[in-house]
Amino acid sequence: MAYIQLEPLNEGFLSRISDLLLCRWTCRHCCQKCYESSCCQSSEDEVEILGPFPAQTPPWLLASRSSDKDGNSVHTASEVPLTPRTNSPDRRCSSSDTSKSTYSLTRRISSLDSRRPSSPLIDIKPIEFGVLSAKKEPIQPSVLRRTYTPDDYFRKFEPRLYSLGSNSDDVDFLTDAEILSKYQLGMLHFSTQYDLLHNHLTVRVIEARDLPPPISHDGARQDMAHSNPYVKICLLPDQKNSKQTGVKRKTQKPVFEERYTFEIPFLEAQRRTLLLTVLDFDKFSRHCVIGKVAVPLCEVDLVKGGHWWKALIPSSQNEVELGELLLSLNYLPSAGRLNVDVIRAKQLLQTDVSQGSDPFVKIQLVHGLKLVKTKKTSFLRGTIDPFYNESFSFKVPQEELENASLVFTVFGHNMKSSNDFIGRIVIGQYSSGPSESNHWRRMLSAHRTAVEQWHSLRSRAECDRVSPASLEVT
Repeated sequence: MAYIQLEPLNEGFLSRISDLLLCRWTCRHCCQKCYESSCCQSSEDEVEILGPFPAQTPPWLLASRSSDKDGNSVHTASEVPLTPRTNSPDRRCSSSDTSKSTYSLTRRISSLDSRRPSSPLIDIKPIEFGVLSAKKEPIQPSVLRRTYTPDDYFRKFEPRLYSLGSNSDDVDFLTDAEILSKYQLGMLHFSTQYDLLHNHLTVRVIEARDLPPPISHDGARQDMAHSNPYVKICLLPDQKNSKQTGVKRKTQKPVFEERYTFEIPFLEAQRRTLLLTVLDFDKFSRHCVIGKVAVPLCEVDLVKGGHWWKALIPSSQNEVELGELLLSLNYLPSAGRLNVDVIRAKQLLQTDVSQGSDPFVKIQLVHGLKLVKTKKTSFLRGTIDPFYNESFSFKVPQEELENASLVFTVFGHNMKSSNDFIGRIVIGQYSSGPSESNHWRRMLSAHRTAVEQWHSLRSRAECDRVSPASLEVT
């Protein structure tokens, strides 16, 4: 094969070619070589990256330099390269100039690399144009990610976000001794067991100890040295069907020894959470919540059963529930009669320490802001879950029905003094809440049909604040 010897390129043309291939920085204004700064003095924000380019000088460009070097000579970055040995004076001069130009270019590019702003490394692989075969996949640029060591990974966490501060409600990782030391609300002793034969869960409330002294929110409490504790039991999320122990007078170490059963299937019981709330009874003030214990039943062996001492934790429920009332309303347009059925009540607030309550319901008809008629049920002794099933009828013409209001007030009967207020609701024109308004609208749209609904009792102050009809009755 014959080889044709090409004429050597002159220095100026080779310098331009190397500048075109190697220069990774270009001035925006004049497109001149930025390392010479022949046109202007540009700042860092006026320089843009035109890359990607190879990080080092390609070996094929330095071939002339390496071929002319002496094999025994070694050059460093600070040394000037020696003139290579050659027999031709012209070739010696050309090679020396080319080597100096290439070395100067490499040194200037290295100095620019040290000054260029930090930017993410981009790994650019050559892209092949043409038809892709079945074994090849299109290659796309990929960002080189920094590898993190375990120390770098855990350094990102902020320990303060995972610490249990004084205001934290997360007590899942605290022992009972730590909870008792932190909140100082006392401990509760109870047991659970499921009866597979009769399909019911038995909860036994045994005793409590080290309960804190009472707290009076309104200053009406008389005895500030002793509590009158009792326990409320329910299976969350159902708080309606709850049970309640008796009140133990003037003690911080009450002994209850009371059993309660919940008719519930076994699989459903495993999905519930047993909630025991310890409250403090006060006849002349509102009842206070001392603390609570919540036990997910999926974490205990219900069939085998067991008993535990659990430390009480604070409860977010500051207001004690006053109870619920089941009512039925029916209006007869032809007769102009408004019929009211008081069916039953449950979980009423206890008003007597020894006997529970002797509750009765007072029904008052208010037309506009004028009291028209008052009726009441009989009182049932010693219960907080009374069954009444009593009916009352009020004469209300159809044209006056839209201005009528019914005020239901539950009292605890007291022979020695005035009756004890338990709770109240208002249904009609001046309803005391959305539930009461909904019951009234359903009754108006269903003439001659009785409409039943449960209502949660409210305090006197709450009803007086939202219903003018409540202010007109006693």
